[in-house]
Amino acid sequence: MNLIRSPQDFGAGLLFVLIGGAGLYFGSELSFGSARQMGPGYFPTIVSWMILVLGLFVAGRSLTFDGQAIERIRLRPILMILLALGLFGFLIAKTGVIVASVLLIFVTAYARPGVRVVETAIFAAALTASIVLVFVYALGQPMPLWWGQ
Repeated sequence: MNLIRSPQDFGAGLLFVLIGGAGLYFGSELSFGSARQMGPGYFPTIVSWMILVLGLFVAGRSLTFDGQAIERIRLRPILMILLALGLFGFLIAKTGVIVASVLLIFVTAYARPGVRVVETAIFAAALTASIVLVFVYALGQPMPLWWGQ
């Protein structure tokens, strides 16, 4: 008889427990403080405990409810998203936020099969306009809009 009835939930719970435990370990040298006078370790410790408890809950749930098996890892989405983030970080200072954002959206669109170019272009235009409005104008972030600025 198989003890784990939902391998996908068990894997997710284990990952949450590891992340929460790592947060507690790496934040252990920060002073905690109190709710009235929070130290630099207060918020990371609370969040790490919440992640760890959530992981225990999800892993425990995997023992009682049936669920899906763990799917095999698909490299295309991972590689395309990493490539897009790397390009964005490399190009934003050189080409500006507009070009870097449009490239980010087009490269990440190819993380899934069946990309629709027109749909991606419309999404890229809308999201880039939102990024410019929020970050450059509303928040006043010092980002060049185009290259040469």
